[in-house]
Amino acid sequence: MTALASKASSRNWLLVVLQLRTFVALILVLVFFSVMAPNFLTAANAVIVSKHVALNAFLAIGMTFVIITGGIDLSVGSIVGLCAMVAGWLVLNGVDTGLGYTIWFNTIEIVGITLLVGIGVGFINGVLITRLNVAPFIATLGTLYIARGAALLSSGGRTFPNLSGSEEFGTASFPFIGTGNVLGLPVMVWLLVVVGLGAHYISRRTPLGRHIYAVGGNERGAALSGVKVNRVKMFVYMFSGFCAALVGIIIASQLQAAHPATGETFELNAIAAAVLGGTSMSGGRGRIFGTIIGAFVIGILSDGLIMMGVSSFWQTVIKGVVIVLAVVIDQAQSRLQARVALAQEAAASR
Repeated sequence: MTALASKASSRNWLLVVLQLRTFVALILVLVFFSVMAPNFLTAANAVIVSKHVALNAFLAIGMTFVIITGGIDLSVGSIVGLCAMVAGWLVLNGVDTGLGYTIWFNTIEIVGITLLVGIGVGFINGVLITRLNVAPFIATLGTLYIARGAALLSSGGRTFPNLSGSEEFGTASFPFIGTGNVLGLPVMVWLLVVVGLGAHYISRRTPLGRHIYAVGGNERGAALSGVKVNRVKMFVYMFSGFCAALVGIIIASQLQAAHPATGETFELNAIAAAVLGGTSMSGGRGRIFGTIIGAFVIGILSDGLIMMGVSSFWQTVIKGVVIVLAVVIDQAQSRLQARVALAQEAAASR
């Protein structure tokens, strides 16, 4: 009995460590780069890292909802590029009516229109998956190419430069979104706080959040219990599109330029952050705050490697290794949870 109790205790401790793996990884990368990279722990570098993390975290939050339902969204990087081009076009050119005059929009209107474009692409993904029964991987791979092609067509592959805005048309405040500070923190970080708290509230405090987890845990069972599965899936893909559009706006504002190649491979970092944060690729499990911490790990890893002078090619290899390890550890956690549950049932039946 003592040996069995000791074995069960060790399993429980191992399970706790696996569940806290994101925090452990965050502490390890912080300690490593504080020793290996000079000036890593400076306030200036912390602000830079927070900006990089915010961009990936937005995408990862949207991706988390999608993965929890058992899906995947490969189109987010292309949506970022398309929405950056839409915002750039509206700032520079407005909308030509073809009747001899141009409609110009202020910053708030441009942000609203661009967000609608991102949500619209997410809506298309949702329709393909729920109505036409296209596999999420294939549906979002298709929209990845369509959105990227549309971004390239919008300017013939050229950059929209000088997006500083105009006082006359109410767009002079556009650069503030990506470069402004409020109470000492970048605007994009405050936006991340708002989106992160909102997503956490939805996932933990609303019926929609419970339905998202139910669909990922057992889609057929959720449908039989009255959950509107298709509506839930539509929401998560539209929310993912919203997050991607927000990133596109921030990047165009920050650089004061928009390029159609913006956002390439962003989807990989988003998936890495979500998985590293504890989101299960098989669906049904994941936490928003865990994903944000995962985004910090990826961001700190990227910036730390740059400060150490590591080649960008090796950085890509390391990120790939991190994704594989995160999935392997997630599978190990799932198996260990099943064993612990069986052991507890056996102990209770005695």
